[in-house]
Amino acid sequence: MGAVAAAENALAWLALVRASNSAVSLRRLIDSHGNAPAALAAGASAWRAAGLSDGSVEALRKPDPNVLERDRAWLAKAPNHVLGWDDPDYPALLRRISSPPACLFVVGEVAALWQPQIAIVGSRSPSAGGRDNARAFATSFARAGLTVTSGLASGIDGAAHAAALDAGAYTVAVMATGPDRVYPPAHRDLATRIAHHGALITEFAPGAEARREYFPSRNRIIAGLSLGTLVVEAAERSGALITARLAGDAGREVFAIPGSIHNPVARGCHRLIRQGAALVETADEVIAALGPVASELADALRTRLHDAAATPPAAPEAASERDPAFRQVLAALAFDPVGIDQLAERTGLTVAALSSMLLIMEMEGLVSAGHGRYSRRVG
Repeated sequence: MGAVAAAENALAWLALVRASNSAVSLRRLIDSHGNAPAALAAGASAWRAAGLSDGSVEALRKPDPNVLERDRAWLAKAPNHVLGWDDPDYPALLRRISSPPACLFVVGEVAALWQPQIAIVGSRSPSAGGRDNARAFATSFARAGLTVTSGLASGIDGAAHAAALDAGAYTVAVMATGPDRVYPPAHRDLATRIAHHGALITEFAPGAEARREYFPSRNRIIAGLSLGTLVVEAAERSGALITARLAGDAGREVFAIPGSIHNPVARGCHRLIRQGAALVETADEVIAALGPVASELADALRTRLHDAAATPPAAPEAASERDPAFRQVLAALAFDPVGIDQLAERTGLTVAALSSMLLIMEMEGLVSAGHGRYSRRVG
């Protein structure tokens, strides 16, 4: 998609999202009309047929020119992106949940959303030990090649994001605000760091302020992006438990760190363990448990790539021997690390396709990855 078409598509998505907060109706519109500009041009009868309310139809008919101008200004700033349901870069795992967002607003690296992710969540008021555990687990996950995903909240979330960044790895922050707002405000500097080495993402349009009802919606995205969710510390009534439940509902792994029976923010973890969450004491236990899940994801991504290319089913050889596209990526890789954007320029492939293929090749031992850069594995 060229730059002009991409901008037109992004503006169309902003108009749709501002008119309706019904992800089901917006996804139905896209499935019927192919892309956001076509859906926007479909007219009132098509909008109503998709389930949009009279208020939404009126908002689409008469958009606010001042809001439109502000949206154009936001889109013009790097590194701001819009990933709609019709976008090939829309995260594959997130598509699988029961209520995926129709659209994501991203500040930072879109490639970060296609890395294998582990969610770390927990109390906004953790114990000193809980904060230390969040940092230690996040550091180990980052060094193992997992992207740490959380909600940018105070406490466990912030500690996990910062530790991943300090380890030189990507981290993804899912926000309960618009992409141009930071909550809590004290995490403004942290959000800036994440935008430069990772991604801030949200389903809420620019300008949206934090509201109580937005946080459960944010939590489903955290769970949906991730292979598994680790709860470090949580009280018995905690948003982290909502994230864990949503992860389980999506068929993802749920892990919990046990704590002292005298620690009130350990009780939520103990409850999760009684309900079937895996009790873990080390990051290696989580990494080992996610291995089969990551392999299943790689198989699904391989199938998706072959379906997209309309090629026959893959034979069980190494990726470099199986598919010309994989050979193309290997040919573009050197033994010195290279970033995914440079690989995209060399191969002409999308970031989404490259991320999928690189994950598969890493699991097959053909590629080494570290700090968001890739190289051929020696030997």
